[in-house]
Amino acid sequence: MPLEIGENAPSMSVVTDDGSLLDLSTLYAKGLVLVYFYPKADTPGCTVQACNLRDNITGLNKAGVTVIGVSADSVDAQAKFKKKYNLNFVLVADSERALIKAFGVDARQTFIVKDGKVAWRQLKATPKTQAADALAALKGL
Repeated sequence: MPLEIGENAPSMSVVTDDGSLLDLSTLYAKGLVLVYFYPKADTPGCTVQACNLRDNITGLNKAGVTVIGVSADSVDAQAKFKKKYNLNFVLVADSERALIKAFGVDARQTFIVKDGKVAWRQLKATPKTQAADALAALKGL
């Protein structure tokens, strides 16, 4: 089951698209974090979703949001996906599916983490409107 609003977001270290470790609890402490999960890098729906967030990153950043994308792809696959589409946010290579399991994700889903807790979730994320959906949700947080 996906994490509920108000539940603690998973605090763990994850591997990013450049092979470095990212400590999620440190990231959560810096402000709002949009964590979006997608099935597979460089597939049609996932590309639309990533590019939608890329194209709207300025508005998200102005709202104080850091974006991270997560899939079970390898570091190499994430790095290629990021480079191919000039993605301007971190991708997590969750090949062990630890973060996917910790959030309870089973499909394309998005969460906003505020103060280390799930503040919003979209259990059926829409690739073409991902950024607008998140920005609309922020107004209620």
